[in-house]
Amino acid sequence: MSQDTRVISGTAELSADEQERALGARNRLVIGLLLGSAFVVILNETIMGVALPRLIVDLDITAGTAQWLTAAFMLTMAVVIPITGYLLQRFHSRTLFIAAMSLFVAGTAIAAIAPGFTILLVARVVQASGTAIMFPLLMTTVMTLVPAETRGRMMGNISIVMSVAPAIGPTISGLILNVFSWRFMFVFVLPIAILALVLGVIFMKNITEPSASRVDALSIVLSAIGFGGLVYGLSIAGTAQSPFELWLPIGIGVLSLAFFVWRQLRLQRTDRALLDLRTLMSANFSLSIVMFAISMMAMFGVIVLLPIYLVDSLHLEEINVGLLLLPGGLVTGLLAPFVGRFYDRVGPRIPLIAGAILVSADLWAMAMLLNADSGWPTVLLAHVVLSIGLALLFTPLFTASLGSLRPQLYAHGSAIIGTIQQLAGAAGTALFVTVMSSQLIRLQAQGASTAVATAAGVHSALLFGAIISLAGIVVSLFIRKPVEQPGAAPMGH
Repeated sequence: MSQDTRVISGTAELSADEQERALGARNRLVIGLLLGSAFVVILNETIMGVALPRLIVDLDITAGTAQWLTAAFMLTMAVVIPITGYLLQRFHSRTLFIAAMSLFVAGTAIAAIAPGFTILLVARVVQASGTAIMFPLLMTTVMTLVPAETRGRMMGNISIVMSVAPAIGPTISGLILNVFSWRFMFVFVLPIAILALVLGVIFMKNITEPSASRVDALSIVLSAIGFGGLVYGLSIAGTAQSPFELWLPIGIGVLSLAFFVWRQLRLQRTDRALLDLRTLMSANFSLSIVMFAISMMAMFGVIVLLPIYLVDSLHLEEINVGLLLLPGGLVTGLLAPFVGRFYDRVGPRIPLIAGAILVSADLWAMAMLLNADSGWPTVLLAHVVLSIGLALLFTPLFTASLGSLRPQLYAHGSAIIGTIQQLAGAAGTALFVTVMSSQLIRLQAQGASTAVATAAGVHSALLFGAIISLAGIVVSLFIRKPVEQPGAAPMGH
């Protein structure tokens, strides 16, 4: 008997309205726990960026080595997330929550006391393993529990987690490093993570009934090599010493993914696929994924690019860089619930078109206006406008994509969205940094100052991003509000 069945049978003597309220309170508690926990774990994906210069000195490592503390996190996420579709179907949601938070707590504790780079790198991998489980678990739970007519509002809350947590990571890191050592980035997070784990052990309920399915070992291997190879190749794009070093992992990744797709198409005939690709048969889901990838490339690319520009071209201190980028993250968080309610009333088309145009226009404006003589208010305004555009995009995309699937495919759809996030984040970072670096090196060789060369590199990178963003406007025209899928009735409001 599932835990849900026990909850319902335990309220059998209550009226229908009382049972509805009991289940509703339970569902809100479960989603609240997942939202809070997801915010804490996803925050750590970008918290290391500002700390890398400090770590290079304290741990006596090179910049290329230090970058692995961020790259390894993304790499682990890319390897683990595709497996979560199977995990969500095989295990109880409470079990997965406890496993995810336990891994994250363990990784955070190890990082706080790490004696050197190697142990710190292992800690980041352990952290990422827990983070990778949390996002698909959150998305699948919301799609299962929340009625279609109010999903936009709830997805607005998820958008806060997905956009604000990565955006304010550098700010929090900068504030901590201004006073404490880098270890305190983990020391301050650890008690919050432990609290989330304890609350989950006490209050987390099961909301799905696991099915006894076998995992295909070959699919796991192909997935790990495929997605891992792509993210690794993209992550070293700016530091690779030769084209062979860059294209070998990407080539192996693409080849492995081709075999992975072939394997999934065979296995899904008997519902044994590790990642069910029947999700992509929904045009709405596929188009949403394309637009989501473009949006994540823009967000992660700018998150990486602007701090470099602000430090090297405008000569701002680390703490000021973090504070300058904070308003954009807060604006995204403040707007997300309102965008969710707007989606519930009008659907995805209006906010998606408006958001795509705003993001593209802002990237074009930054490419044209930012130079070595720009003032920080220009950067602040541009980042806030970009954040408004992204806020208009994320909630409708989350809701329209998963809402277009049958409930049986929610877990696989969530896993695909999470995987695309990592690939797009790595691709956006690689594209922006590689274009900027090539221009920077060329101009410095011609005698340009670091400030001028960096500004010119940022201009070129933003120009590439602006061109790509035009595709987002086109795609936004074709995404529709999904029709409620059969069997999608939630288990309470």
